[in-house]
Amino acid sequence: MSSAAAAVGVDGLVVVDKPAGLTSHDVVARARRSLRTRRVGHAGTLDPMATGVLVLGVGRATRLLGHLALTDKTYDATIRLGTSTITDDAQGEVVAVREVAVDPPRLAAAMADLTGEIDQVPSAVSAVKVNGVRAYARVRAGEDVVLAARRVTVSRFEPLARRGPDLDVTVACSSGTYVRALARDLGAALDCGAHLTALRRVSVGPFDLAQAVTLEELAEVGVGVVRPLPDAVAALFPRRQVDSDDACAISHGRRLSPFGIPGTYGVFGPAGDVLALAEDTDGACRSLVVFAPAWSG
Repeated sequence: MSSAAAAVGVDGLVVVDKPAGLTSHDVVARARRSLRTRRVGHAGTLDPMATGVLVLGVGRATRLLGHLALTDKTYDATIRLGTSTITDDAQGEVVAVREVAVDPPRLAAAMADLTGEIDQVPSAVSAVKVNGVRAYARVRAGEDVVLAARRVTVSRFEPLARRGPDLDVTVACSSGTYVRALARDLGAALDCGAHLTALRRVSVGPFDLAQAVTLEELAEVGVGVVRPLPDAVAALFPRRQVDSDDACAISHGRRLSPFGIPGTYGVFGPAGDVLALAEDTDGACRSLVVFAPAWSG
């Protein structure tokens, strides 16, 4: 039996190196075919133009995705100075071309001004909802969309190399930051305009490219690249081991005595199976997600 055929019932995480040209949903669809299961979801969406780290949950691990710490993200990107587009990236129509006369000190100062806590206006052609409708849908319908600024944190925005009008940069930022908006704002600060031509996510939360597999490897190896749910939870959260009585209680959604540490932790049964994610609140351990069916010992 092939590893793909044996995928029914698999639970765990897969870190995929997303190729350009596919949406995050496209990657999920490919993973469903490779693993022969419909129960696949993704966390931390990437635009079709972007490549790099995309985290997938398989089987019961889809319930884990909403609890992963994915707020910190790192990207390698290329910004083209002197050309502005309607989408702030290479997929949009060019709206302005200007001369680029920027020396290194001015570039460094402009990038420094876009580092730290900043108020960023997302690109008008984005997935941000305006009165329940995606901004990009309103733009395509001919509306003039101006989105409200949001506070984001850019902890690192530094040049790596300069090749004519193209500037390779590294960006470390909080969730919700638009790197193409950074490119746009850098161009505005330099009075020449700019847009994003390439974007590669190097890491998101604790996941990085060293852990990632290609879609071709996923199709070939199948479940062999899926990190089992107990291993994933043990690596990502503090571990609480419980006896059979507590295992039965939490698998039925009942409270346990508090564990005594802040934040979310994994609850494991006597045999090492992961039962739930939980946290201490109001003097008790309360389950956030119950993975196991009712535990009978």
